[in-house]
Amino acid sequence: MLLEEFDPERRAIIEPDMLESRIEGFPEVTVSCFSRELFLSVLAQFDARQIATLQSAVGPNPVYEIEYSGKKIALFQSFVGEPLCVAEYEDLMAMGSRRLILLGNCGVLDKNIEDCGIIIPTAALRDEGTSYHYAEPADIIKVNKKYREEFKKVLDESGYPYVEGITWTTDACYRETRDKVNRRRERGAICVEMECAGMQAVCDFRGTEFFQFFYAGDNLDHSSWEPRSLGGNVRLDDKTKIMFLALELAARII
Repeated sequence: MLLEEFDPERRAIIEPDMLESRIEGFPEVTVSCFSRELFLSVLAQFDARQIATLQSAVGPNPVYEIEYSGKKIALFQSFVGEPLCVAEYEDLMAMGSRRLILLGNCGVLDKNIEDCGIIIPTAALRDEGTSYHYAEPADIIKVNKKYREEFKKVLDESGYPYVEGITWTTDACYRETRDKVNRRRERGAICVEMECAGMQAVCDFRGTEFFQFFYAGDNLDHSSWEPRSLGGNVRLDDKTKIMFLALELAARII
């Protein structure tokens, strides 16, 4: 099978450093989210300085530097879906990013997880393609190897409950059938999203640090789909507070 032919060769024909140059003084930690509404809501609260621009066929994607708790942090919006999410972070690593904190919405496979509840993944089911170009074939990849305990302290101090468990990373959000959901739950998955496995794999491959957490959105553990807070503008104030948890973690690990 094609996805079983992992090539460990470190240099590819096209490498990020052929297209992007290292930026002197690039912040030690980068924070990113997927929601455009959330990103702009948080960005507006800082005197942000643009330090780079990511380029792709969908257009320019600016990268900013902000100051939080006296620490300089890079901030940008990631794109949904592994291929572009991974490729843009490849470019950012070439610019100098060495640690990434990523947060985003996810679907829940357990109706007991509250809307906008915090989920910390411990491993990801690799039901996608990108991760297989960065790691040996396997059904699962361990995630959040660092900073899990530090983030729990942030949550405890801020009064946020959380759950931990396996996430299901898929490439096809419109193919989350009832049978697939049941099978992934049998493997221990409590939520579903589209980037975690590949992002952990690329950071492992490049030797950089990665931490991701989710805020719960739509519910798949029901007889019919429940969108809940999936929309970007739904409960935006709550989501903005959640993103500040990522900034707090960033400041503590610098």
